[in-house]
This record gives sequence, structure tokens and C-alpha cells, in this order.
Amino acid sequence: MSAHSAASPAASAERLPPALASGPLARMAAGTLAMAQAEMRKLRHDHLDIITRSVQPLLWLFVFGTALRNNRSLTLGTLDYRAYLAPGVMAQAAMFIAIFFGLAVIWERDVGQLQRLLATPLSRTSIVLGKAAGACVRALVQALLLLVVLALAGIGVRWTFTGILGTLAMLMLGTAAFACMSMLLAAAVKERERFMGIGQLIMMPLFFASSALYPLSVMPGWLHVIARVNPLTYEVQGLRQMLVGVGGAGEVWLDFLVVAGFFVVMLAAATRAYPKAIL
Repeated sequence: MSAHSAASPAASAERLPPALASGPLARMAAGTLAMAQAEMRKLRHDHLDIITRSVQPLLWLFVFGTALRNNRSLTLGTLDYRAYLAPGVMAQAAMFIAIFFGLAVIWERDVGQLQRLLATPLSRTSIVLGKAAGACVRALVQALLLLVVLALAGIGVRWTFTGILGTLAMLMLGTAAFACMSMLLAAAVKERERFMGIGQLIMMPLFFASSALYPLSVMPGWLHVIARVNPLTYEVQGLRQMLVGVGGAGEVWLDFLVVAGFFVVMLAAATRAYPKAIL
């Protein structure tokens, strides 16, 4: 970390009200903000990465979605399958960003930045939350670009303020959870090549054993059971209910609850394991 980044938590704490500046929550918030700002500065110099990552969901949407558009078991009546697919590919693209975010932890350890970061007064929770916020910013930019494409293509989604806001909130929560899971994995895996292999091994089953591509009703019994314990299923169902108007059983609160619970568990595990990443 640069001197500027290391000093940012103190500067952020000074802007808080005096009654809160010395509290543990205020220090954690200031540290998280400092880490998030550092990740955002990286993003400003990485426009090509944003563009190339945005191509993948568009391929799923317009190639895969168009190919299966007339499949009656997937179109759910008169609904355009591409509209049904959009929340799934949005969640999948965000998960792809989050899962491989742990590569940055391994790189930082290899160049010595991680050791210096852990020596700062920042709490481990602030570090993990700040890095997760960086993944969320990337996923948010990608999701906004996808929404613009959906609007230009005339694909039938519900353009309501609460629906779009809820969609982005659910996407950020899920991305943060998977980013924490990625950092947990990076603390245990020391080689980048091995991390990429394990990341693929985790990501693809999560994606295909969810409701991202097809309704739960068309799944065989054993896959339906797996999908029901897959956190990505609940993220996609919540996104689809808010963005398209169809989902699991319309219980968006349950989808938020499951994804939030998954985030809390992954955050606690990553915070505990993060110092082990330097060993």
C-alpha cells in the first residue's frame, strides 16, 4: 500500500462526528472506505478489463439466449427467454469477477504488499470489506452496462426505480459474499495457477446448479436439491423477481435473507483466515 492509502483511514476518521470517530465501528468504516477507494483507483486505470468482461454476459444473452428463445419449457409462457436469462447472466458475470478477486491477494503477497497492509492499523474486517467493495464496484459498472444494452435492445424488463435499485443492491450483496469466499480461498491456496483451477471448479457448478439458465421446475430431483442449497440460486431468484417479475415464489425478502446470511458467514471466515495468506 502507498503512504497515501495507509494514511486514508485516519483522514476518513477525522471527517466523522467526534462522538463516533473513536468508536470501533467508525474505525472499521473509515478503514473500509480507505480500502474501497484504493480499489476504485485501480479501476479507473483498467477500462479495458471492464470492456472485455462486459462481453461475456452479452454473448450469453444474445447467442445462448437467442438460440433457446423458442424453447417452450424455458420461455415461461409469453416471456422472452432473453429477459428471463438477463438476471442469471448478470449474477454469473458478477460472480466471475468476485471469484477471481482472490488472485489480487496472492499477487499482493508475492510482491510484499500484503505484509505491509497487515502491518497497518486497519482491522482485518476493514481490509476484507474494502476489497469486497472493490469487486462490487466492478460488478456494478458491468451491470449498468448490461442494463443499458437491455434497454437499447428492447428486451422486456421492468424499468421501475425500486426494481432497479433492489436489483443492484442484491447484486452487490452477492458479489461481496463471493469476493469474501474468494479471499478465503486465496488464504489457503498459495499458487495463482492452482487458485485459478479451484476457482473454475467452484464457479461452474455454482452457475449450472442454480436457476441462472433454467427454471428449477425443469431440473431433475437431485439437481433441484443442490440448487436449493446454492446461494447463487437465491441471488438469481431475487434479481429475476425484481427485474422481470418472475422468480421462485415471489419471496424477495427470503432471497435477501439467504444472500445476506451467506455474506456474513463468508466475511467472518475471510476475516479470520486473511492473516494466514502471508504464511
